[in-house]
Amino acid sequence: MDVEQFLARLDGVKPRGKGQWYARCPAHEDRGPSLSVKETDDGRILIHCFAGCGAADVVQAAGVELSDLFPEKLEPRPATSPRWPARDLLFIIRDEATLCACVVGRLMQGHEFTTGELERVQMAVTRIHHALEVANVR
Repeated sequence: MDVEQFLARLDGVKPRGKGQWYARCPAHEDRGPSLSVKETDDGRILIHCFAGCGAADVVQAAGVELSDLFPEKLEPRPATSPRWPARDLLFIIRDEATLCACVVGRLMQGHEFTTGELERVQMAVTRIHHALEVANVR
């Protein structure tokens, strides 16, 4: 079963990001969306009811089996970037944000920047975004 087939069995489905949805939980009388559904890169369907229903109760109420949430053959997960210690990422963000703050201060004083200085600011922004990406902050 793919995620679209599973979502078709639920009510009140709302997207909440790439490969993620909220829906009303079929295992209890749900007025608002308390069920989180996520599709992994290898096709697995992960579910969590924030009201406390177990996964077995949710799939039974949806008319499927737990095994239906997993593809026949799991492909290996794609290689992920190495984990960086959070402290190192925060140091990078701190240093690059400090550089950006200095530039803003100099701009407010009317300073004109060279092409090289502007390129360094662009690099700072890129490094901040990359550090956030590595930290899995979206």
